[in-house]
Parts: sequence; C-alpha cells; structure tokens
Amino acid sequence: MIEFELTSEYIELIKLLKLLNLVESGGQAKLVVDDGFVKLNGEVEFRKRAKIRAGDIVDFDGQQILIK
Repeated sequence: MIEFELTSEYIELIKLLKLLNLVESGGQAKLVVDDGFVKLNGEVEFRKRAKIRAGDIVDFDGQQILIK
C-alpha cells in the first residue's frame, strides 16, 4: 500500500496518479479513469477531477493508495 500525505485540502484524481508516477502522462491518467480502471473507496470512479481527500483509498493497477 502506498501512503500519500496531502499538503492541501484535496488533490484531483488525475494529478494524484501522475504525481505518484502510476501513469506516464496526464493524458494517460485521463484515459485510465475514462476506461474505469480506477476505484475510489471501492467504487469505480469516472470523474477525472474527483477531489481526493484524507481518508480516501484509491485502487489502480494492483496498487492501493491511502490518502493521509
């Protein structure tokens, strides 16, 4: 499990994926979200700019990301 420490109130989903180097580009981040490959708190998330906050868990490509 990856733990990500927020430095602000939230981070947008595609920015999180890119920042953690789970995708190669912002364009790829948008595609994986559009295609339903990302889950937020156990539910498939299709909103690219979903606000990820402390306590959320993001699942992508076999990785779990805990937001602190």
